[in-house]
Amino acid sequence: MCGIAGIIGESASEKTLNTMLARQKHRGPDNTGKCIEIDAVLGHNRLSIIDLSAEANQPFYSIDKQYILVFNGEIYNYLELKKELEPNYKFTTTSDTEVLLAAYLQWGSECLSKCNGMFSFAIWDTVEKKLFGARDRFGVKPFYYSIQDSSFYFASEIKTLFSAAIPKKANEKVWASYFAFGSYGMPNETFWEGIEQLPGGHFFEFKEGELTIKKWYVFEEEVKKHKVDRSFEEVQAVYKDLLADSIKLRFRADVPIGFNVSGGLDSSTLLAMVAETENGENINAYTFYTGDENYDELPWVEGLIENTKNPLHKIKLNVADVKSLSESMSSFQDEPYGGVPTVAYGEIFKQARKDGVLVLLDGQGMDEQWAGYDYYVKKNDSVIQGVKKSPFRKDVLESDFLNKAVKPIYPTPFDDAVLNLQYRDLFYTKIPRALRFNDRVSMASSTELREPFLDYRLVELAFAQPLKYKIKNNEQKYLLRCLVSELLSDSIRFAPKRPLQTPQREWLGDDLKDWVQQEINSLSKNKWFNTEKLQNELKAYFEGDRDSSFHIWQWINTSLLYKG
Repeated sequence: MCGIAGIIGESASEKTLNTMLARQKHRGPDNTGKCIEIDAVLGHNRLSIIDLSAEANQPFYSIDKQYILVFNGEIYNYLELKKELEPNYKFTTTSDTEVLLAAYLQWGSECLSKCNGMFSFAIWDTVEKKLFGARDRFGVKPFYYSIQDSSFYFASEIKTLFSAAIPKKANEKVWASYFAFGSYGMPNETFWEGIEQLPGGHFFEFKEGELTIKKWYVFEEEVKKHKVDRSFEEVQAVYKDLLADSIKLRFRADVPIGFNVSGGLDSSTLLAMVAETENGENINAYTFYTGDENYDELPWVEGLIENTKNPLHKIKLNVADVKSLSESMSSFQDEPYGGVPTVAYGEIFKQARKDGVLVLLDGQGMDEQWAGYDYYVKKNDSVIQGVKKSPFRKDVLESDFLNKAVKPIYPTPFDDAVLNLQYRDLFYTKIPRALRFNDRVSMASSTELREPFLDYRLVELAFAQPLKYKIKNNEQKYLLRCLVSELLSDSIRFAPKRPLQTPQREWLGDDLKDWVQQEINSLSKNKWFNTEKLQNELKAYFEGDRDSSFHIWQWINTSLLYKG
């Protein structure tokens, strides 16, 4: 897990590269490396996880020095790939970095489909004067870029590009759509004009000022390979074996590993599988709580830990710290994020880093592959006195700005409505948003986050199964609940889904009222908002109209981001 940065073209400058690397040093405090070529500078911030030796530092050169790699992420199946490559390549390190470069030299862009991992990387060809880069299937690791005066700038974080003097100018279409529809942009978009991201499952080439982008992971085609007639029991057995293998691969590290746990089915499944497959009783578990029994999952977590006996670290989020932590989190996220739960989540990684635990496993991805959200079986509209009430407040936006909003329309490549919802959540909404939040949260504390349930083999297999395996008698994630029947108690297996929550509504309306008022007052200078209507909505919220707090958080988040 690391940070990468570079400039290709006439604007390539060692001085600018130094500034960029300094700006994202939190992503890799163990080593800062750079390569300076004519018309190409590449840099790397290293967080050492696999092969801690200096020989594995980056930028990493091919033996003949023609190719130079900067890489962020992990190739989990690097040992298997290494064995396949050894007849044609002499390895000098035990790193997955060298395996990735050797795989590219052997197979070109075809190496991507062979890699099981999370990655974004760039390889500079010093002879062809060409930059090749790619991002993993689901976009776990970030890749941002901007083209300025025919030069290609890239980095792991948006702020890194700002530090290279790329203007911080709002992409008003994305911002307006965020306020009006809750959209965080399409896979190539960011909230900032002139800065884009390489979508997950894509690669690019930049040569002689021209950028070409191609899709290398076509999920719809891969899913077809799993459309075979299998019994429920057979699918369950195959899925369990793959899950065990996914966890085993993600335990490959030369540093201590822990995991995040809540009281829900997904993280409970992860904890139980780790205990079964990795003799994981001594592995540190982390959870957060707020002291509000209406929201905390601590009783469920403690009940689960009683069975596995893992050391449990309970991190409390205090309301008094929310103001400063929210401001800090905004500076790491660079774009709007998910509110107080994201702030609370960040405290886990701080504690893990203090404990010397540099890798944490998480339970992200089960709901999307096994149809776990309630709207997969019913409409999830908020209804007040018979009238649908939106969590968004379009009326506070000035008309010229609101007219720039575009309601997102997502592809529907499948004949089945539930499959199309799952597809949307995997590639356009839930997963991209969560992965972006989580990457910044973990890297802010110089720690690595791994998501075993997002192994592409698991996602493809689960996604392809008939609906009756996913939902039965209105019981969602049905096959998963059956799979863990011998590992978890019925109270955990059949517990209703509880979203990760904090007392955000109460805190913003009561304890943090003065701070909220101050932040929203600062928006009076912003031409996007009708100040009078904005203040009226805030007043209504303070007086008890709290069906949702998301609109309040949107405005606070906007104020915080415009300070940075």
